[in-house]
Amino acid sequence: MTSVDMDLQKYLLRIGFVGPAEPSLDVLRSLHNCHLLSVPFEDLTVHSSGRVQLDLPLLFDKIVNRRRGGFCFENNGLFSWLLSKMGFQVTLISGQVKNSVTGRYGPPFDHLILMVTIEDRRWLSDVGFGVPGFSTPLSLEHSGPQEQGHRVYRIRKERDMHFLEWQQEENRGTDGDWTEIYKFTLDPWRLEDFTEMCQYHQSSPSSIFFCKSLCTVLKPGGRITYIGHRLITATFPNEETGRVFETTTRELKDEEIPDILEQEFGIVLNSLLIPKDEVITPPPVMY
Repeated sequence: MTSVDMDLQKYLLRIGFVGPAEPSLDVLRSLHNCHLLSVPFEDLTVHSSGRVQLDLPLLFDKIVNRRRGGFCFENNGLFSWLLSKMGFQVTLISGQVKNSVTGRYGPPFDHLILMVTIEDRRWLSDVGFGVPGFSTPLSLEHSGPQEQGHRVYRIRKERDMHFLEWQQEENRGTDGDWTEIYKFTLDPWRLEDFTEMCQYHQSSPSSIFFCKSLCTVLKPGGRITYIGHRLITATFPNEETGRVFETTTRELKDEEIPDILEQEFGIVLNSLLIPKDEVITPPPVMY
């Protein structure tokens, strides 16, 4: 497959976007949310005898034609192409994720994020993250709380470093307990600059993607996540119905996993998946 075969309309159809293909904030918000609802965040290639390569035609074939998902380098890498083709001003930036288990940040180029500039205002866009991810772009122009449904986020700045934080599944206002998700600078990079870390995440015992076979996707009113031999369903709170946040976990047998992936995520693998859920080794270097 070549770049000539990468069709913009086919991509928009894949994510269920209907609307004007213009570089506006409303369109960016819609594209971002549609992508999260349609394209899973997953690392199943790593656990089914494959290797991820940061080549845009290959990513298009995987995500659009074969209706798969990917991790940050794949989802955000291809999304940046879509936005650029639609006339958005897009900058690839590097983030370092704070591991919730080890409490340590990953190395530089650990995470690929997008900065989108619209009418001289900058927005953080990320369709390649898991459970803590935000559903629509966040403003980079202020450091105050930014509410999204039952959640609240903020982007705190210390000199040139920015810290994305949230209050997990709560919103207790400015004085609530903030938890760091990842840190990043606004320095511009190219997709090929992330190649080394893309390989790291497929081979390092300090990477969640090497240690755990996972797949997660946002749903209207919740999220569904597969890890190892578990299927976790999260239901978001709703004030109108009185529903509270809750999660349920189902243990899976090996033979159940392919059907779960197809039914819940629309994913059919060409190779045998080896389920994995190992403990992550803290990185030897503090970042």
